[in-house]
Amino acid sequence: MMDGTLLSTRPDPVRDLARRFAGTAAEHDREGSFPLENIAALREAGMLGLTVPAEFGGAGTELAEAARIVGTIAEGCPATALVLAMQFIQQRGVARSAAIPRAVRARLAEGAVKRGEVMNALRVEPELGTPARGGLPATVARRTADGWSLTGRKIYSTGSPALDWGLVFARTDEEAPRTGLFLLPMRAPGVRIVETWDQAGLRASGSHDVLMNEVLIPDDHALDLRVPEDWNGRDADAAAWNTLLIAALYTGVARAARDWLIRFLRNRVPANLGQPLATLPRMQEAVGRIEALILTNERLVGSAAREETTAAELGLVKTVAAENAVAAVQEAVALCGNHALARSNPLERHLRDVLCARIHTPQPDAALLAAGRAALLPI
Repeated sequence: MMDGTLLSTRPDPVRDLARRFAGTAAEHDREGSFPLENIAALREAGMLGLTVPAEFGGAGTELAEAARIVGTIAEGCPATALVLAMQFIQQRGVARSAAIPRAVRARLAEGAVKRGEVMNALRVEPELGTPARGGLPATVARRTADGWSLTGRKIYSTGSPALDWGLVFARTDEEAPRTGLFLLPMRAPGVRIVETWDQAGLRASGSHDVLMNEVLIPDDHALDLRVPEDWNGRDADAAAWNTLLIAALYTGVARAARDWLIRFLRNRVPANLGQPLATLPRMQEAVGRIEALILTNERLVGSAAREETTAAELGLVKTVAAENAVAAVQEAVALCGNHALARSNPLERHLRDVLCARIHTPQPDAALLAAGRAALLPI
């Protein structure tokens, strides 16, 4: 492979895509460019509608298999894997939501299955931060004669260059404001993408700002409106998909780092040693530690995806998996020394990418607090 990873050669269309995406991942990372060709390849492979339930024409792919797919794609290009993870989560979530009119759900499902339309939630704002921490959004939906008008700014809008639909978290301008999701056609007049994404990791994810200036949408595009306090309860199914797909994604990054390291250690023959670094017990022990971290993640995600798991436990799985993935990549970097920190070395990119694992909801402090409360209270 062009970046030196050791993706399996077994026939597997998902691995074939990952291998293909790995060939351009470094270029997109350097340029901060969005891999539109990867999204087109996922569309052509019929993967963008996999989690749409069978009743709406989709494959109804279950969580364990979705996690495997996301983790495998992440070995090649984690930015592409993040867009795919969000697509899996949002398409499934919308299709199974009884609060959304069936006709709207069917329309969006058909778009994903037949045309490969891409959707993601647009929730985070400059002042609000993540809605998971509470607070009213600044994005406002105002009533019009035929529906609604949306005005606001969303940040960290992953996949924005490829999105057909945005699920906008906004508040109404009613005397007693409601909050909820509004379906935004991303090519509607008044929608503008501002290319602000310039982070250290996942540089190719296209997580730019989306500006809405009096964007008119039909009445049925108000998908789910509630008084703010009614959003306090967590959907256990949605929490499982969010946490486990993210855990699988960054485990995929750790596997890519491990695979590059293995190749390096097998091929590196220092003159004073006269044999590959892979023959040294110290290197074997260190790689064993990396294997243990990755195996732990794979077993954690796999069991949580197949068994009933509480919200507190899911937060811990995501937190532990994130820390394990970071530790695995850091171990690989430490073993390679200066080689690993060269901009031309995939390990340098994998390190920057895996550090993003800690940013996703739930953040470590929130996950640990929830688990501690669950264990300690009530007294």
